[in-house]
Amino acid sequence: MISSMPAATSTAPSVPSPAALKGEDVSSVFGADKAQRDAFAAAVAQKGPHALSGSNFAELFTKALTDKKSPANREAAATAVLTIVNNGGVKALEPVFVDSGIYAGLIEAFADKIPAVRTAAVEAVRSFAAAQNPWGAALLLPALLKEIQSAGKWQVKTGSLTILNQLVVSAPIQIAKLMPEIVPILADAIWDTKADVKKAARASLEKATALVSNKDIERFIPALIKALANPVEEVPNTIALLAATTFVSEVDSPTLSLMAPLLARGLNEKLTAIKRKVAVIVDNMSKLVDSPVTVRPFIPKLLPGLIKAEVAMGDPEARGVVERAIKTLREVGHVPADSDGSDLPPVKQAEPVALAKTLAKIYKEKGSVDISVADVSTIYVSRLAANMSNVKNFDVPQWDLLAPYLAFVSDKPDSIQIAREFVVKSSAEDADDEEEADDEEEGEDLCNCQFSLAYGAKILLNTATMRLKRGHRYGLCGKNGTGKSTLMRAITNGQVEGFPSPDEVRTFYVEHDIDGSEEETSILEFIISDKRIQAGKQECIETLASVGFSDERQAASIGSLSGGWKMKLALARAMLFKADILLLDEPTNHLDVVNIAWLENYLTSLTHCTSIIVSHDSGFLNNTITDVLHLNRFKLKRYRGNLEAFVKAVPEAKSYYTLEAAEDYKFKLPDPPLLEGVKTKEKSLLKMRKVGFQYPTSPVQQLHDISLQVSLSSRVAVLGPNGSGKSTLVKLLIGETEANKGGEVWKHPNLVIGYVAQHAFHHIDHHLDKTPLEYMLWRYQTGEDLEEMTKSNRVITEEEQKKMKEGANIVVEGQKRIIDEIITRKKLKQSYEYECSLKGMSSSENIWLPRDDLIKRGFEKKVIEVDTREAQRLGLLRPLVRREIEKHFADFGLEPEFVSHNTMRGLSGGQKVKIVLGAATWRRPHVVCLDEPTNYLDRESLAALIEALKVFEGGVLVITHNRDFSESLCKEVWAMRDGRLEASGHNWVEGQGSGPRIDKKDGEEEDQYDAMGNKIDKSKLKKKLTAAEARKAKKDRIARRKRGEEVFTDEEL
Repeated sequence: MISSMPAATSTAPSVPSPAALKGEDVSSVFGADKAQRDAFAAAVAQKGPHALSGSNFAELFTKALTDKKSPANREAAATAVLTIVNNGGVKALEPVFVDSGIYAGLIEAFADKIPAVRTAAVEAVRSFAAAQNPWGAALLLPALLKEIQSAGKWQVKTGSLTILNQLVVSAPIQIAKLMPEIVPILADAIWDTKADVKKAARASLEKATALVSNKDIERFIPALIKALANPVEEVPNTIALLAATTFVSEVDSPTLSLMAPLLARGLNEKLTAIKRKVAVIVDNMSKLVDSPVTVRPFIPKLLPGLIKAEVAMGDPEARGVVERAIKTLREVGHVPADSDGSDLPPVKQAEPVALAKTLAKIYKEKGSVDISVADVSTIYVSRLAANMSNVKNFDVPQWDLLAPYLAFVSDKPDSIQIAREFVVKSSAEDADDEEEADDEEEGEDLCNCQFSLAYGAKILLNTATMRLKRGHRYGLCGKNGTGKSTLMRAITNGQVEGFPSPDEVRTFYVEHDIDGSEEETSILEFIISDKRIQAGKQECIETLASVGFSDERQAASIGSLSGGWKMKLALARAMLFKADILLLDEPTNHLDVVNIAWLENYLTSLTHCTSIIVSHDSGFLNNTITDVLHLNRFKLKRYRGNLEAFVKAVPEAKSYYTLEAAEDYKFKLPDPPLLEGVKTKEKSLLKMRKVGFQYPTSPVQQLHDISLQVSLSSRVAVLGPNGSGKSTLVKLLIGETEANKGGEVWKHPNLVIGYVAQHAFHHIDHHLDKTPLEYMLWRYQTGEDLEEMTKSNRVITEEEQKKMKEGANIVVEGQKRIIDEIITRKKLKQSYEYECSLKGMSSSENIWLPRDDLIKRGFEKKVIEVDTREAQRLGLLRPLVRREIEKHFADFGLEPEFVSHNTMRGLSGGQKVKIVLGAATWRRPHVVCLDEPTNYLDRESLAALIEALKVFEGGVLVITHNRDFSESLCKEVWAMRDGRLEASGHNWVEGQGSGPRIDKKDGEEEDQYDAMGNKIDKSKLKKKLTAAEARKAKKDRIARRKRGEEVFTDEEL
């Protein structure tokens, strides 16, 4: 690029003497003779700015332009400037155009009474703006903006707007950088009283805002202009639109200039909700600003408004959002804590005077030439250089554009050489201290790109660099919510800017789950039908066999596979894809120890394939990876070596490697309420005796002779290889399936079980467009868990319906009656009896039947429904209000922002698991059942969950392949093998068992709330008297009556 510059620009004619062109020779230029004008323009183009200053051109031009008696002279003056521009003399004119008064005179002529003069003046300036060096646009702009804002004559305003439109076209990059100055002026001009000005200003605003290149807000530009034109009606709507926007692209000056007036206006709105949305937008956009210089002009417009809103806000949650926005804005703009941003020192700018001295020094060093720093060309070159330096533009081709003006300064040495030395010196003075070392490691680059990434309303990465080498295995590390899985998905969907296309690099994303829509498809058919794989049928069969799929298993349907086998199928498909880059998101999820070892060996054997791995299994990651990609503070940084080496380099990342709960990061499970008849923690709440089970579609039985029991003290790890029946066993326990091969399952009538499935997201898959708050309000709207209603032990089959119909016939006092509904229950010795309504009879005819009798009549599921309802009531129903739900989720490390204001679709896998955990424990369960809880939770969250489960007052059942997790928590092991259970470490007892009683002590009552969510003051409740105290009180009342004292009736209640 440097060598291709034409040599013609590097030489220039010798500088003419001031007397080269006499004033009398120039006066004819302002006459009607076109030939004279053309000759003069050619001379100026050849001899440079000194031809103009030496001939008194500016004075003669001003004299002609202000000749009130001769419109022809005025027009000729404007035409003379136009002729110089059109005949190649613009570079000679530029250094003197503004300072000599030519520019100011032409602007004044925009309002001339004669249309021809007006037109000539506007055309002269427009042509100059189109032909000049684009970096000179900033020198024309101040006068234009001043006239648009305050000119007395409307023609000057419309003429200035015409010139501004030309600058937008001819200097788009430079004008984009100046948008912070332009937008406020145009925003005011669209309210001008003159219709012509208003219309022209609106058109100019639309043209100028088209320079905003931020992809996030491009589609909102018409709405933003509408809001500027009609703020009262449009501002709230536009803010609502922007608040729901995903900000990914870097936020620059043009973007902020368009947003700032709207946001400042939004902070003056009355509604707290609008101010909160403004704060969210400010917070998100500030994180994507690359420099304090970019945001500094907007801080005085936004920070005082945010501070004022924070003080005036009554809603604590919204106030917290505003506080966060203020903190982010202060950090990005380097604003001191005691400042509101209105008194900040000016941003350091490059000074033309200093640059002129630098230029003089370069001439001295290179050619022993002394130049004058007061020369018009030197001053002009320094101003252009300052404009480039202030926006950090040090591209050599741009600085080469200074060569023609440098040739006017001196013909020696070569002007191109001087321009290139000038850019080197200027950039060195402006050099950034922080420069990241290049990754110079040997090897083939598969990817070397810079990009930004966001998900939902959350910024994840901002101008992050990713460089991938062939054959390396990268571990993607970061806390939950930093964007690990989102980055993988974005790469797969082609949303990462600069990432190689699928034609260049074959990239395959290994899913952690196979789509359930293909459950009936055979495994072999599923693989062969995938058009992405590059293998024949025989190779597919051999590859499936190599990962453990026998011929029988290959012929089986996908629906019959356990979670572990589905993961292996996904890995087999990835092998057949023959990818250049494998993206593995939690590949060890659902895999047992044997299969994890196999996966380690397979990945380390790949020499031509690059892997990016997200995993919370630190042992697997440590044995597999060659490099770590660390997501932290919106950047992606590479560290060489495995996880151990990474932890040494970044000690705070120790939580990725050890199961230690952070001091400030804890989970808390709600303690369960008391159960009737359960006096110790060892008392069994759930029993199975010789239970068998077989899936209707499976040829073999899954469970055989299962006997077990669970109590409040249970801490059980359910272990076993993939496909041994662990998840099937748990589904029987919670009632999702029912025993169909004999045996007995018994549960305490009031028992509540909190369950998180193996594929945890299935709980929320149909509700991703709800916020967690809305999901909870839906799921528990009736007081019961709507998820419970779909379980097998709640759905009545046709056979059960028939049995109920027969059992509903009952004889009451010699009359045949039919049982209609079971309404409620009450205690009956060691069991319960239930109130039943009779068909066609009034409620006064209701009868009470024992539990066993109703079960024999086929009403077991109706009985369970009443039991569940009563269990909820006895569990002291929590008020289903926002405050309580946010507090509950805060116990699992989720901020209110995510709970109440973000849809679940925009949350990370780890955050979704926390929602599932929170939703499962909302009813204060007595037993928590977790199927593969280590999937998707990072080590820090895992450690917090272990600590919470250790102090949990109820029972815990965990299915896991994670040894750290099971060993640090569980005392009892249920080993599953081929559908049979071997229990060890248990303390199963009949009756209450030994151990301390769990009756509540005085002062330990939990808070109770009424239906409106108000806390009930226990001190105002009457204490219930014992029988002895009641007898004594009765005797006392009788004695007082005998003495004639007044005794009130309510004392007897």
